[in-house]
Amino acid sequence: MEENTIFEELSSLVTESRNPNTYDVDVMSTKEIIQLINEEDKKVAFAVEKEILYIEKAVDLITSVFKKGGRLFYIGAGTSGRLGVLDAAECPPTFGIDQDMVQGIIAGGYGALVKAVEGAEDFKKNGVTDIEKYGITKNDAVCGIAASRRTPYVIGAIEEAKKIGAKTIMIICNPRDQLTVEVDVAICPIVGPEIIMGSTRMKSATAQKMVLNMLTTTSMIKLGKVYENMMIDLQQNNLKLIERSKKIIMMASKISYKEAEFILAKSKGHVKSAILMALTNLNLDDVKSLLKKNEGFIKKAYLEWKNSTK
Repeated sequence: MEENTIFEELSSLVTESRNPNTYDVDVMSTKEIIQLINEEDKKVAFAVEKEILYIEKAVDLITSVFKKGGRLFYIGAGTSGRLGVLDAAECPPTFGIDQDMVQGIIAGGYGALVKAVEGAEDFKKNGVTDIEKYGITKNDAVCGIAASRRTPYVIGAIEEAKKIGAKTIMIICNPRDQLTVEVDVAICPIVGPEIIMGSTRMKSATAQKMVLNMLTTTSMIKLGKVYENMMIDLQQNNLKLIERSKKIIMMASKISYKEAEFILAKSKGHVKSAILMALTNLNLDDVKSLLKKNEGFIKKAYLEWKNSTK
């Protein structure tokens, strides 16, 4: 792409425009700068709120993909790519899912998480290559993340995913009508110009992180990974999470610490099963069968058991 074309593209982006509220930021006091950043950050949640309808459509799409055994892939460059990798990495320990169910792909590979890889985002072919590398199929969903909406790497990946037949989502921080690639769902929180012109690691990144939280958290709730407001499929891979598991069992089942410790061991470390075991006095095999029949939802499983005992 010629340099003047890139210049013209950048000139049309909200995320690359100057913020009239921060012209004098370079001569402000420390407190004034911080207050200004805080005031601008307050606008982010309202921008995301305007996109709830589209976020809902994306969640329903992702949940449908998961229920059919498909996977969700985030793909982005720079800050956007790092956010996708972060959200994907947090899903297995939080919701007890397989590592490959939600994956993050960043331009330049995992080395780009800690050090910028020059030019990695500048070519569509790199995005196409990564779609092929990860074996993405028509059964999967691909979510492109690009504040600017123009990142060639992300556009190339989304176009290739669309060609394969995968479901496609795009998260950008510019107007929807400026999106040049066709997707199933576009999520476009317009946070306005950044404090520092073009520094999309700030408000744009905050908006993207909020949307990613909504996508995976809501999808996991829809898959029965949450009971009331507690994570019940968490993986106990450290001491904190072991103790949190006991606390969740205690709160959900109204039992003592010792009883929760005992039943957690009896359930072989499966919090969801432990809760249902405590509520019903059923053995592990019966509880697992009941949960499977009710798609992993404790409340549905418990209600079926309760009705069967009448």
